[in-house]
Amino acid sequence: MNVTVIDAPDASRYEVVVGGTLAGFAEYRLEGGIIAFTHTETLPEFAGQGLARTLVDFALGDARARGLDVLPFCPYVRSVIARNPGTWLDLVPADARERLGLADQR
Repeated sequence: MNVTVIDAPDASRYEVVVGGTLAGFAEYRLEGGIIAFTHTETLPEFAGQGLARTLVDFALGDARARGLDVLPFCPYVRSVIARNPGTWLDLVPADARERLGLADQR
């Protein structure tokens, strides 16, 4: 399976592509040094293949590489961070963690 993840800034989303076909996306709003993830979706025909996790790991890694703070308004992105606090929690500003349900993750 040929899986690629890209940032599509004109569409304000990261996209996961399988064999040249769009399989899912993670929408975001980028403002200054903050990226707010608002919605993640895997297309039904690609469900259950771990693509959403691949997509979100790429997006969070890219945010880290770009020095961006992350606001995970999307429940799926928030759950990835909550399940992997040692890897991703530092991307979420400390003062935003409690209201996002991430306060006791370390």
